[in-house]
Amino acid sequence: MASSSGTSSGSTLIHNSGSEEDLQALMDLRKRKRMISNRESARRSRMRKQQHLDELTAQVAQLRTENHQIITSVNITTQQYLSIEAENSILRAQVGELSHRLQSLDEIITFLNASNGVFGAGVSNTFTEPNDSLLNPLNLSYLSQPLMATADIFQY
Repeated sequence: MASSSGTSSGSTLIHNSGSEEDLQALMDLRKRKRMISNRESARRSRMRKQQHLDELTAQVAQLRTENHQIITSVNITTQQYLSIEAENSILRAQVGELSHRLQSLDEIITFLNASNGVFGAGVSNTFTEPNDSLLNPLNLSYLSQPLMATADIFQY
């Protein structure tokens, strides 16, 4: 009986060892599958990261292009603004000059109308243009000249 129980025990040990080997093989298989899965996941992650990096690089290039276009547009607009501002300054100077001339002419007309009332008995109180162009006080040479103003007169 001892021999049969020994045989029986030996076979249980062998069977237990086989189960442990099978369990170990199963664990190794699972470990390899997990490693392969992890490698594949890491590879996909690197690919997503590279794709995201490529998209960001393209976006940076696009934004730089847009920024350059905006800067160019701002520079052009600034130049146009400065040009128009200089032109406005010239026009303001011309308005001032013309207003002064108009005021002077109004004073001359007022004076002439007043003079006609004092010296001309029976003559209407409105100014009438003399026939002789040499006696015409409005026929001054500076009045027929074009008005010239530049931005230089505003520099101090």
